Amino acid sequence: MSSPFRVASVGLVALALSGLVYAQAPTPPKATTASRPAAQPQAAADRLPVRRVVLYKSGVGYFEHLGRIRGNQTVTIDFTSGQLNDVLKSLTALDLDGGRVLGVRYNSEAGLDRRLSALRLPLGADTTRAEFFSALRGARLEVRAGATRLVGRLLSVEQIERKTDAGVVRVDTLSIVTDAGEIQTFALDTGVSVRLMEADLTQEVGRYLSLIASARDQDLRRVSIATSGTGDRDLFISYISEVPIWKPTYRIVLPAAGAARKPILQGWAIIDNTVGEDWSNVELSLVAGAPQSFVQAISRPYYVQRPVVPLPQFVSFAPQTHQGALNTAGAGALAGTITDVSGGVLPGVTVRVMQGPSVVTTVTTNAAGRYNVSGLSPGTYTVQAALSGFNTTSLKEVQVSGGMETVLNATMQIGRVSQELTVMASASVVDTKRTTTGTTYKSFDSFEGVSITAAAQQSDATGGQLGDLFEYKLKTPVTIPKNQSALVPILSGEVEAEKVSLWSPTTRGGRPLRAVWLTNGTGSTLDGGSFSVMDADAFAGEGLLEPLKAGEKRLLSYAVDLAVQVDAKGESMPTRFTRVRIARGVVTQESEERQRRVYTVRNEDTEARTLVLDHPARAGWTIGGTIAPSETTPAWHRFRVPIAAKTTATFTVDEVRPGQAQYSVLSVTDDQLAVLVKEELISAETEAALQRIFAQKAEVARLVGEIGAREAAIVAIDRDQARVRENLKALKGSAEERHLVQRYVKQLDEQENRLIALRKEQQALDAERHKAQTELERLIEALAT
Repeated sequence: MSSPFRVASVGLVALALSGLVYAQAPTPPKATTASRPAAQPQAAADRLPVRRVVLYKSGVGYFEHLGRIRGNQTVTIDFTSGQLNDVLKSLTALDLDGGRVLGVRYNSEAGLDRRLSALRLPLGADTTRAEFFSALRGARLEVRAGATRLVGRLLSVEQIERKTDAGVVRVDTLSIVTDAGEIQTFALDTGVSVRLMEADLTQEVGRYLSLIASARDQDLRRVSIATSGTGDRDLFISYISEVPIWKPTYRIVLPAAGAARKPILQGWAIIDNTVGEDWSNVELSLVAGAPQSFVQAISRPYYVQRPVVPLPQFVSFAPQTHQGALNTAGAGALAGTITDVSGGVLPGVTVRVMQGPSVVTTVTTNAAGRYNVSGLSPGTYTVQAALSGFNTTSLKEVQVSGGMETVLNATMQIGRVSQELTVMASASVVDTKRTTTGTTYKSFDSFEGVSITAAAQQSDATGGQLGDLFEYKLKTPVTIPKNQSALVPILSGEVEAEKVSLWSPTTRGGRPLRAVWLTNGTGSTLDGGSFSVMDADAFAGEGLLEPLKAGEKRLLSYAVDLAVQVDAKGESMPTRFTRVRIARGVVTQESEERQRRVYTVRNEDTEARTLVLDHPARAGWTIGGTIAPSETTPAWHRFRVPIAAKTTATFTVDEVRPGQAQYSVLSVTDDQLAVLVKEELISAETEAALQRIFAQKAEVARLVGEIGAREAAIVAIDRDQARVRENLKALKGSAEERHLVQRYVKQLDEQENRLIALRKEQQALDAERHKAQTELERLIEALAT
């Protein structure tokens, strides 16, 4: 009998990869971790089986494991390097029965070239025999060639040319300096052996060969999760893995003509298990959406290029002292540590420091669970701590004093959340019910799972919103062995679907398509995928479905309609209509473009057809004609046209684009007036009124010019008088003073007379201009068409 284990989602949604997971044997009481030898086989009972899988459309899957551990135990997970990158971004491990997860370790692999560079031998990853011996120059060697034995130090490695029957060949040679100072050369032929005589050099060569051998297994990355606690407990692990996307496919079964039943929509999902582990009785959910996910090689050690700074000429400095900072009343601080109920520190907790309803600042606890807020003004603050999966903790009010650090620690409880996860365990399982006051557990016996196959499974999945996404949650656990795929049903039910013919100007070949006008009444979001149509108990065609929200209506085409022909004819250029209105000195020119398109449809079938016709939707054009569109998309106006059997139907689509331009009567030019008259947009009386307005406008402009000329003359006289007065000041005490003073006085007198005359003329012209302007405004106001 199967027993579901329900554990409230603690919100620490850890997404890591599906690798080989097994729990290790309990360690001695004093040990906190244990390491199983790599060659030791793992027992089936030690495995933490996959119990929940959620597949997304962004190429990742979310996996959950649940299993029993005891005492201080370590769980080991084997991943590839590519999988480990996702693990480090998302791994979550929870000891559910009061134990603690002490930490996670993994083997960090630096690049092979960097590891080789740490050896004393200058050898690379692809070293030849000659390069190997060159790296050993100066080493003590023993060379044996037949009965000859020689011990000495390696001087050099060279290549020589040797003539043979096959031609000239190149041979590696070693030059050895014996203890007696004799130099001998040996060709590295068959039968010649070389032995290293130095123990430390032999060890160094062994390390080099070990590094080269490890490159073959460098893709294996082992993650060890250490736990601490007493007795038997449940360990929960979750992570994401890169997996093939799940693929939806649909079946639309149309009823026979005259049948009372509605069309049936059936949805299936193609699932691929490629993670290297069997899925046995797992709870499977398929999410119609693609949450953001990315690849980042964070498991690889990175090194930065540091600058090389030379030593200064003088490296000895006298000790220095540095002035301390002044603590002021406005520089208080608040710090503390956030832990869970078992005493484990909680990193990543959002700590909000509030004063009244306002949030003063927000910080996050570090890896040690500690937070620190500085620069607080003296006063009373409220502190809140929040972490996904835990109850938001509102700490008591705290008084912060200037120049001091106030310590405030907190403990957070695992809290109740809205989502519930079902985890099916092959061994004893636990029902975890989250409450705001604590956590309770209940054990059940083991159970036998039920495999789901495409042929046997008939139940659907339950659908529901998952944030901004939509989730299909299968009702029955799924069994899919590793490296196998399955077709599982996700929905089935009656829908509203009308069989129509669809014609669009962009349809290839110009023929209409057979389509169904489907309304998604399933209550679920239909993810994008392929669909097949069954009509009259036979295959009718197939097509593609884009994502369809619940209640949304969509046309789905699946075949060519050979019984219907459509002919479209229309005006190449729109007809333009214009009229002009004048009121209160504003000319309003209204225009209207009209265009008509005629569609002729012939139905050669013996049954009536419903044609859905797409007419282009153009910006600024309004639609009209004999039939109103049934719906409008961003690109098309969609018309629904019934056509009887063996008949031809014709309908028109009229489009209108209005336009309007406004400008002042006084801005009308002679050329514009000529066009208005030529196109008979204004009457002869209006033309005569406009001519009078233009004449009066010219008169006003003439008077304005005359006034301007007088003003310029007055300015010129004022400027000249200023010059004369300056000259009079300069003549005082000179011999020419009397003669020139008489001349300048006479000139000033004449200019004053001229100024009086100019100002009188200016006043008269201004009065005349005002009168002309009043007449112009009267003429404009009186003009109306």
